[in-house]
Amino acid sequence: MRVERLVEIIGADFYTGVPDSQLKALCNYLMARYGIDPKHHVIAANEGNCTALAAGYHLATGKVPVVYMQNSGEGNIINPVASLLNDKVYAIPVVFIVGWRGEPGVHDEPQHIYQGEVTVKLLEDMGISAFVIGKETTEEALSAKMEEFRTILAAGKDVAFVIRKGALTDAPKVEYRNDNTMIREQIIQHIVKISGEDPVVSTTGKASRELFETRVANGQSHKYDFLTVGSMGHSSSIALGVAIQKPEQRIWCVDGDGAVLMHMGAMAVIGTNHPKNLIHVVINNGAHETVGGMPTVAKDIDLVAIAKACGYPYAVCVDNFDDLDRELAAAKQRNELSLIEAKCSIGAREDLGRPTTTALENKRNFMEYLSTL
Repeated sequence: MRVERLVEIIGADFYTGVPDSQLKALCNYLMARYGIDPKHHVIAANEGNCTALAAGYHLATGKVPVVYMQNSGEGNIINPVASLLNDKVYAIPVVFIVGWRGEPGVHDEPQHIYQGEVTVKLLEDMGISAFVIGKETTEEALSAKMEEFRTILAAGKDVAFVIRKGALTDAPKVEYRNDNTMIREQIIQHIVKISGEDPVVSTTGKASRELFETRVANGQSHKYDFLTVGSMGHSSSIALGVAIQKPEQRIWCVDGDGAVLMHMGAMAVIGTNHPKNLIHVVINNGAHETVGGMPTVAKDIDLVAIAKACGYPYAVCVDNFDDLDRELAAAKQRNELSLIEAKCSIGAREDLGRPTTTALENKRNFMEYLSTL
């Protein structure tokens, strides 16, 4: 299915969502056509955020908006779908486009397996009529289903197109870049060198993959690291939970800008609890790079000021390795909650691997190590 035809058949003029690699064709099409344009296309902080934003669009225009997301984001939309959009409440019609990671029978990473199994069921349980689009889906079939969906939408109910791997084609090429010079994998290598044997909680995506490969290259054990392979936006809260229970042990959180934005309230909770043993490193490339490079708003906001306003006693931004090393070393010795924002470029090695241990093995090894501290 050519992505342009999908957009034409749906016929909406407002899209908002959280980027997904399964929907890269759609994301690139929207970026090529609209860029970031509040009237037509907004990349939101999380899926609940964009669902509410879409509701506001409908209230202001009477038109039907489109919300796109990976299926991992279904959990974030349950509340606004059930208590805002639902036809028993405000009856706000929305078209959801959902990338189907972990589809049964299709190999994927462990964090997507269960989510993939329940993707369509969750939509149906929320009263959202779903139609699966695969490589074999014809434009005629899609047009016929959209006509059915228009009747459902007119009744104030919601619908969804679930997109199988490789179903959307003919995406325009879009280059995502910034002017930062530090490379994320090298930033992680510097963190590993200075953190020593301190436990590290890393965020979902390429950061955890790079941390795993850094340990391999160094001949180090993976027991020091908890790789948050799913549940985007929650690594800092996991690190907080560990830090509170291990007050005498320095704990590091390697976070990303997209993840921080997704559940930014976590920073307020961290700052209020101010664990003196937690070092929060946010690697900021202003992009959802793991799923294709689409921009986040993190390039335009002041994370240091936000951290300080949330109660972090110390927060700093660095954009070069000399300053990074100095701040990492100082944070390790400071015995105070610290945030280090590290500005970095967009991009990763083409041959970047994935963890070779299972999620359960990672958890057990990490817990066993924590029990010795």
